[in-house]
Amino acid sequence: MTTKNATVTIDDKTYEFPLKDASIGPSVMDISTFYGKTGHFTYDPGFTSTGACESKITYIDGDKGVLLYRGYPIEQLTLDGDYLETCYLLLYGELPTKAQKQQFDRHITRHTMIHEQMTRFFQGYRRDAHPMAVMVGTVGALSAFYHDSIDISDPHQRMIASHRMIAKMPTIAAMAYKYSIGQPFIFPKNDLDYAANFLHMCFAVPAEEYKVNPILARAMDRIFTLHADHEQNASTSTVRLAGSSGANPFACIAAGIACLWGPAHGGANEAALNMLAEIGTVDRIPEYIARAKDKNDPFRLMGFGHRVYKNYDPRAKIMQQTCHEVLQTLGIKDDPLLDVAVELERIALSDEYFIEKKLYPNIDFYSGITLKAMGFPTSMFTVLFAVARTVGWIAQWKEMVEDPSQKIGRPRQLYIGAPQRDYVSLDKRG
Repeated sequence: MTTKNATVTIDDKTYEFPLKDASIGPSVMDISTFYGKTGHFTYDPGFTSTGACESKITYIDGDKGVLLYRGYPIEQLTLDGDYLETCYLLLYGELPTKAQKQQFDRHITRHTMIHEQMTRFFQGYRRDAHPMAVMVGTVGALSAFYHDSIDISDPHQRMIASHRMIAKMPTIAAMAYKYSIGQPFIFPKNDLDYAANFLHMCFAVPAEEYKVNPILARAMDRIFTLHADHEQNASTSTVRLAGSSGANPFACIAAGIACLWGPAHGGANEAALNMLAEIGTVDRIPEYIARAKDKNDPFRLMGFGHRVYKNYDPRAKIMQQTCHEVLQTLGIKDDPLLDVAVELERIALSDEYFIEKKLYPNIDFYSGITLKAMGFPTSMFTVLFAVARTVGWIAQWKEMVEDPSQKIGRPRQLYIGAPQRDYVSLDKRG
């Protein structure tokens, strides 16, 4: 228990609040009793200086460019492990033994099918519906089919729901893609690993044999691992807030998907790709760099800088390497988008303007190019993000449910509307 306190003075009165130490990173001032003691609320738009929970899952040091899952650097997990190993780590706190890994992989694989009646859901959507709209509706409907795992007070049901969500999300995502292009659904194959199975469901057709390229499968696995969790971001906070009411896990994940859909969150890689396409060629880069530096020009370079990272995004380094591997494997040597991306990166890492403002390339900068090269349309980029982030949402939801100190979320506000006033009858209002 901490013995340190912080003091706050308001109207010549001093109040003490305990400081809580983190295992890594800055300590926090516990203001849970702030209103009761002072009669005031704190004001923090965007919650940029507010810790809403205690968590053991993910740690980010934005100044140093560090991302840890349960203490393990993202670089080690991505390059030396695989996505399902990371899923196990995020869910249970430790890396699995060989036997635990085999059992977990088998359990996830055996849950990849969805209820056959759910396939009819897709016929209710327009063919041109955005895949994220399909994801929100379909994932939310899972609770209507798997009501044997929505009792959040039962640890076994929580475990079953967690495994089902991780297993079924790629199947639902692939079905959303197939439906959008008018192709028949491809069912999961138990002899393929998680990433390869997803690629097979997306790109195989009944008319011919489809063999998953192992380099592309590895790239997909890396993309999933890099996006698996990212601390208390907007969608994760949404999942926690929805879960704090006691909502079932499928509804909570659907809420997270809806939040992720926003262009400022999950749609950033699509925006980065659109920007590279707008620039078009390397010779036009100086024009756009000048526009980015012009405060009066609304143009912004997408894929640079991050709200948390004030250094090089550690995920971007791995994503850059993966991007080159994919393009080389597919024989894409002269991709104009990649040429523009490489030159923009060089400028960003050497130009004083970018260095001073710490506008380093982030993961979205390269992931959009990689996914495009693999054959995914831009409308699917955020869907892939949702597939990857599902385990993070589930781990965060599970941690919140099991936290004895958790309460229903209820942010306060600074009211700036009209003060109390009396109603005036209609005939007296002129």
